[in-house]
Amino acid sequence: MSVREIRVFGDPVLRERATPVDATSPTTAALVQDLLDTVRLPGRAGVAACQIGVAKAAFSYNVDGEIGYVLNPRIDEVRGEPELVDEGCLSVPELGFPTPRHPFCRVIGVDTAGEELVLEGEGLMAQMLQHEMAHLDGRLYLQALDKEMRSIAMAEVRKAAWY
Repeated sequence: MSVREIRVFGDPVLRERATPVDATSPTTAALVQDLLDTVRLPGRAGVAACQIGVAKAAFSYNVDGEIGYVLNPRIDEVRGEPELVDEGCLSVPELGFPTPRHPFCRVIGVDTAGEELVLEGEGLMAQMLQHEMAHLDGRLYLQALDKEMRSIAMAEVRKAAWY
């Protein structure tokens, strides 16, 4: 398959709520391979399907040397009070802002055989899970920022060369 181009802020597909996939279809297998190929590049912790132009409920991840994917995920549990963590997004290139994230997150979904997958973790894994799940809801991390930080972030977006 192939590494796909990342859609950036302003692309309408990033605002679409993802629809479920047929986990066992050949089309889904091809999407998963593209997601895995795309997330393998250095500096990428996760890639949601919408970021490669497909509004489907799927994402890949590359955290601490572990590469994988999940289909039709849902958040099962978050734990702890949200903490501010430095966060960026491939769809908002070159920028990063302190974003509130729970220190633990568990997501349940399926693989391409339709078997249940459970992804959970703390630190970067928890942050990535919450970030990618927001993408599947049609939201960028900028929307999780408090009002003052969001104003600063949007001013930076408008000044960015890619905007």
